[in-house]
Amino acid sequence: MTGGPGGVEVALDAGAELGEGPTWDPATGTLVWVDILASAVHRTDPGTGRDTTRDTAQHVGAAKPDTAGGLVVNLVEGVGRYGQGDGDFRWLARWPEDGVRGNDAAVDPWGRLWAGTMRYDEDPGGGRLRRLDPDGTVAVVLDAVTISNGLGWSPDLRRMYYIDTPTRRVDVFDVDAGGDVRGRRPFAAVEAGSPDGLCVDADGAVWVALWDGGAIHRYTPDGQLDRALPLPVSRPTACTFAGPDLRDLYVTTARVGLAAPEPHAGALLVVPGAGQGLPPTAFRISS
Repeated sequence: MTGGPGGVEVALDAGAELGEGPTWDPATGTLVWVDILASAVHRTDPGTGRDTTRDTAQHVGAAKPDTAGGLVVNLVEGVGRYGQGDGDFRWLARWPEDGVRGNDAAVDPWGRLWAGTMRYDEDPGGGRLRRLDPDGTVAVVLDAVTISNGLGWSPDLRRMYYIDTPTRRVDVFDVDAGGDVRGRRPFAAVEAGSPDGLCVDADGAVWVALWDGGAIHRYTPDGQLDRALPLPVSRPTACTFAGPDLRDLYVTTARVGLAAPEPHAGALLVVPGAGQGLPPTAFRISS
């Protein structure tokens, strides 16, 4: 690792075009994340720095561990699953749309996958947020979103946070164990950069990556900004707590579309001891 400003370190200078969706996998002790435009799923071992990749053949918006040791992936045509063996792939749900790809996704505390989409041309209203249940049932939760991005749930399981990036805010819903959401309302407005991925810590605070904002912002449960963490890149994309004690904040970043080169754009960054994360949930594979 190499150091950076404010305790930020470079965990892996991956040079990703569009790094996204870091997720801690406690079963393997690795961080799972994707490079969307390289159609690659990364597994990075924080202890050794070893990084391996899997080619998905389609642009991949997110990859999440499942309870059977595989990975569910949000692809261009829908959600698929990779098993542990080479060539072990199957579709879980398909919804191909011309000019549309999968973007950020997250597994809720009950083991369901919430998968967002967006248009390549970012045309307003061209994306959706869907919920995929373990039995294969698919529900369109939000229609006519633009860039479906960050998702997270409060420690008391009563709130779901959500970002549609061009709105320049984080929204919050009431949620129940059945996966129903209601009462959408603004949680926090973002003034510097555009909100991208998010994670929720053990105190119920929401950490948000700011695309073109060069920072991570932490918002208290009542929506107040209480910490701004500057980064050595302008395009952070998402963040999560990882490591055996879930205290290190990992941040994916991008180098696509930059007006000028940045030495660590596309790197996987880490802020050791940034806070206390919540235990991750794997997608629940139906028997």
